[in-house]
Amino acid sequence: MIRSVESEPHVSAPVLAAYSYCESVTGQQARNFAYGIRLLPTPKRRAMSALYAFSRRVDDIGDGTLAPEVKAARLEDTRTLLTRVREGAVDEDDTDPVAVALSHAGTHFPIPLGGLDELIDGVVMDVRGETYETWDDLKVYCRCVAGAIGRLSLGVFGTERGARGSERASEYADTLGLALQLTNILRDVREDADSGRTYLPADDLAKFGCSAGFNGPTPPEGSDFAGLVHFEVRRARALFAEGYRLLPMLDRRSGACVAAMAGIYRRLLDRIEREPEAVLRGRVSLPGREKAYVAVRGLSGLDARHVSRQTVRRRA
Repeated sequence: MIRSVESEPHVSAPVLAAYSYCESVTGQQARNFAYGIRLLPTPKRRAMSALYAFSRRVDDIGDGTLAPEVKAARLEDTRTLLTRVREGAVDEDDTDPVAVALSHAGTHFPIPLGGLDELIDGVVMDVRGETYETWDDLKVYCRCVAGAIGRLSLGVFGTERGARGSERASEYADTLGLALQLTNILRDVREDADSGRTYLPADDLAKFGCSAGFNGPTPPEGSDFAGLVHFEVRRARALFAEGYRLLPMLDRRSGACVAAMAGIYRRLLDRIEREPEAVLRGRVSLPGREKAYVAVRGLSGLDARHVSRQTVRRRA
């Protein structure tokens, strides 16, 4: 069982300022993520914003325009900073608000900060321009950049006392991260191609005649692009189905947060499935009212109860 802290002692002004900075970064840069974490109690919301702000910094290095060797050096700098956080060597008056907030969060929640090392490893893979021959290869990358975030988040959420199967909670959190990342890859296939990146496995691309890549608003000539997308959508749905088994193990508000974030991505997946070529014309997104509906559904516990009933049926 993983437990987390629902309340916290007095938080000093420098730490509050650091958290405020992280929440501002989260609100500006991660609207889907922000929709989910607003459902959390304040201590958990702050801790999640600190995790996001550090992760955003790592991602921004990888996505920036600097030379690869400069990116690699800056990623190592973030790893050094993470070591300082892990060792408790960041003071409250440190000039880096992300480090201050992350250090405080790591002290008050059992966050497995090694997951942020994995994130850095994944972004290093991006900087090196690695491509992936098979789904098993891509899973390694997805576990670094998304599965690790799921496991880090679980450190903040905790599991309910006596939750059945909670020994597998970390595994389910990891799998849900993979589902979200594969959805991201499908949504961003054109944007990534424009940046010279290909994430979908080479053997899948070959199977559907898409090895030429996605450098325009239409699929490669003679390809079965819709078949490729539907194949990957089925894979993502299977990952969501497995990862959603985490929901009944969480308290109501943590479960609502996870259900909201995952629900937004599942609806994105629905849209991509209905109109595969839309991802070649631009980024597919959900309107705010639909995100709000997903958040309300998560807060109501509908998704968690649905997963619980499915789990009971499987055991019967």
